[in-house]
Amino acid sequence: MNPLYVGIDVSSKSNVVYLMLPDGSKHSNFSVANSHDGSTQLVKRILSAIKSLSLDTVIIGLEATSVYGDNLVYFLREDATLVPYDKKIHVLNPKQVKNFKEAYNDLPKNDYVDSYVIADCLRFGRINKEVYQSDYRYKALQNLTRARFFAVQNLVKEKQRFINVLFKKYSTMTQEKVFGDTFSTTALAVYEEFESAEALASMDLQELTDFIMEKGKNRFPNPDAVAKAIQKAARSSYRLPKTVNDSVNQVLSISITSIKALDAQIKEFDKAIKAQMELLPNVLTSIPGIGPVYSAGIIAEIGDINRFPSQAQLGKYAGLAWTQNQSGDFEAENTKLIQSGNRFLKYYLCEGALSLVKCDTEYRNFYHSKYKEVNRHQHKRALALTARKFVRLIFRLLKDNRLYRAAE
Repeated sequence: MNPLYVGIDVSSKSNVVYLMLPDGSKHSNFSVANSHDGSTQLVKRILSAIKSLSLDTVIIGLEATSVYGDNLVYFLREDATLVPYDKKIHVLNPKQVKNFKEAYNDLPKNDYVDSYVIADCLRFGRINKEVYQSDYRYKALQNLTRARFFAVQNLVKEKQRFINVLFKKYSTMTQEKVFGDTFSTTALAVYEEFESAEALASMDLQELTDFIMEKGKNRFPNPDAVAKAIQKAARSSYRLPKTVNDSVNQVLSISITSIKALDAQIKEFDKAIKAQMELLPNVLTSIPGIGPVYSAGIIAEIGDINRFPSQAQLGKYAGLAWTQNQSGDFEAENTKLIQSGNRFLKYYLCEGALSLVKCDTEYRNFYHSKYKEVNRHQHKRALALTARKFVRLIFRLLKDNRLYRAAE
């Protein structure tokens, strides 16, 4: 193999390129616009270098920089003029490039230097097989699952803000959790439709019961008891000045609209994800509690399982690995999860593991045994360990392309 190494430092406006010869010497260094025309110029410069030097391979590398490099990768993959040559495209972890750069003590920090470091990183083979996923179906699925992730995060934040504001209007109701689900249809109707705690407290009990039955569609087994609990909580809540109370009502109303919109958005993402998953083989839905959405989030980030030679590397990629604190005969008992890793994969693994705990006896027993081992951060620790166990199962099923069978 006689390759040309191409290091690209990507930004929103331009791509700085360093062409490196097989012996590590410089061929050229230039900048092109991060656009279709700029990428066309880049390919022409690469082809000119390959032909003039009689090279047969081009190895291209760029850092995973938000969304700015995706279009460039698509362009380079689809460009027909590079087809006659052995072409490899690597999307590198920025932390990996940063660590490699530390070996050079006297390099300044600028885009031209960064493109050189990326090219040299490719030349030394320090790429850990971070090859860009060649199957676009994974990338299409990833767009949906990551967008859903952010929608869920926004919903969690909005609900937390809502609860904080709700405390001002119904302080006791939030403390005692009168409703099993704080954000049920009935609960939201009570928060929004009654002007103040006083209005709720003074309302006729039968009218309140009828209101609860109507909003709850007669699903409450004992609506009278719920009505009494609501009035009791309203009577013991703080009373607000009218001006303050009016502003609180406005905030709650707007927040409820946002929560409903985000809920609807997540449902639409779920529908789109399910449709996209029909295009991909999926053995993970055979696992109890793992439906198309959680399996999609996991598969979208893993891509081709053959990228990972072991389940340990998959666990580390997901951020489900622990730091080591050891010196001589001493080894710390308490260690922390590594800070790096794919946060989207970690999220879907943890959510999937939590769902699996509810549906599978083996995982339920494992979770509770880990929960009881410590007195601090029990749930976080038990969930992380369960998710790590879940990684081993996922790795085996995907590697063997087989369905899950529960242990007898």
